[in-house]
Amino acid sequence: MLRVTVILCCLGVALATPPLAKSREEIQAFRSFLENTQKEKPDGIFRMTSPVDGVSPLANPEENSGKFEGDIVLDDWQIQAMVQEYALGRNGYLWPNTKWPNNTVIWEYVEGEFGPLQSAAIEEGIADIERHTCIKFRYREPSDTAYARLTGSPDGCYAHVGYWATRGPHVYNLARNIPGVGCFRHATIVHEWMHILGFFHMHSTHDRDDYVRIAFENVQPGTEHNFNMHGSDLVSNYGLPYDYVSCLQYGAYGFSINGLPTIVALREHEGVMGQREYITDMDWTRINRHYDCPDAWD
Repeated sequence: MLRVTVILCCLGVALATPPLAKSREEIQAFRSFLENTQKEKPDGIFRMTSPVDGVSPLANPEENSGKFEGDIVLDDWQIQAMVQEYALGRNGYLWPNTKWPNNTVIWEYVEGEFGPLQSAAIEEGIADIERHTCIKFRYREPSDTAYARLTGSPDGCYAHVGYWATRGPHVYNLARNIPGVGCFRHATIVHEWMHILGFFHMHSTHDRDDYVRIAFENVQPGTEHNFNMHGSDLVSNYGLPYDYVSCLQYGAYGFSINGLPTIVALREHEGVMGQREYITDMDWTRINRHYDCPDAWD
């Protein structure tokens, strides 16, 4: 019902809005781009060996998974809303609160998807979130209909963003690998959990142009929309500065066609932009503030 309401609201807004800001060709190209992110790769295999089809060997694994912004799974109704906003010349994609009820993520493994070492790495990511935030994780019970469904498909690392009661299973996928490698780096595991918790990428925040320059001349043609910004009415920085080394920040070479940087820092910063070795203090603070955890604003 909620999904239908959102779509009807979008249609209602469309009837009351100014003329379209984009041409029909631009709108259709954007819709095709978004719809293509829902498709599986031809052979279902994830690779990082060439800059063909937007796959950069210098990028993080999740940036090469073929979804929106690399690793975000979109629902059909979200695509409809995003196309509507794009047609009107806006970058913000509006939908209601998507926090997990009672600050508790419900999840389950798909049987036979992961071995003991991989399961241990995933569960350490969960434990790390629980240690640093007020978020709790609970394994799914038969009566739970909305939950994160963990799979090990070889086509990358990706997840839905936020909680939707009517979505049912929420996608969370990590291409199977040795712990510490590829999608099984600790910060990548937490990165995907942060999507499930409701976070977009750092580079897509509304004030990112004050901190980084997107070098579109180096971006693989057809992937430019992965660098769209979201409005302040959709995402919040929670009073924190831009975090170049956040585990949600793209690396410098995401979607590069020529091996040159696509994201250029405009300010000096410590650490490696796009690192996936650790989760920053600001990452934890953003989660705590998003979920109104005790003392989060101290």
